[in-house]
Amino acid sequence: MTDSQTDHRDVERSLRAAGWTPCGAGDWAIALRSPDGRTAARISPFDPTGPYTAGLYRDAAATRQVPELHEHRRLAGGGDLQILEWLHPVAQGEAAAFHDAIGRRAPEVAELTDLVRRWHARARAELPWCGPLDTNPANVMRAADGRLVVIDLFYADGPNLYAADPRRIAALIPEPERRFMTEIPAAASGPWEEHEREALRRALAAADAGQAG
Repeated sequence: MTDSQTDHRDVERSLRAAGWTPCGAGDWAIALRSPDGRTAARISPFDPTGPYTAGLYRDAAATRQVPELHEHRRLAGGGDLQILEWLHPVAQGEAAAFHDAIGRRAPEVAELTDLVRRWHARARAELPWCGPLDTNPANVMRAADGRLVVIDLFYADGPNLYAADPRRIAALIPEPERRFMTEIPAAASGPWEEHEREALRRALAAADAGQAG
């Protein structure tokens, strides 16, 4: 579902007013925790891969090896909202072993692996700048009931996307789907200076104007 009027700032403001509190930030999204501590909101200003991640979570729900997805919404300007069960970090070695099992299609994760490959192939075919699977150990977490789950396997190839010719970006990603691409947190790989963000905004606006002309 796409919310054509609500953007990432509206969602964050609304959830904070309802008592949700910040609990993390990455390159693409921030996270808020619900007042009862049982759920988390992943809020991204710009995430082309969000629908594919949500699709995987829905299709793989029966495996219990992905997080419970309570809600998914596309937001105005290319943003993405996911409401997920609350998860806990795991040791790096345990996470690496789980990624390895998925990669080699071990029997205990065979169904999950098949769905991961199917959704990733679709994302790679349909999205410009879709990256390879993200095997960061932080992407394996533990649910409240003790099971291991994998999250955020799909991502846009940020270094190549943001370094691309703005005219190519404008040609391949419609403006309504990238309006807030300069507002991602960049908390892991940053800082991304404001003057650099503004330069990209100006270049994209010029590219859009050129297309319109």
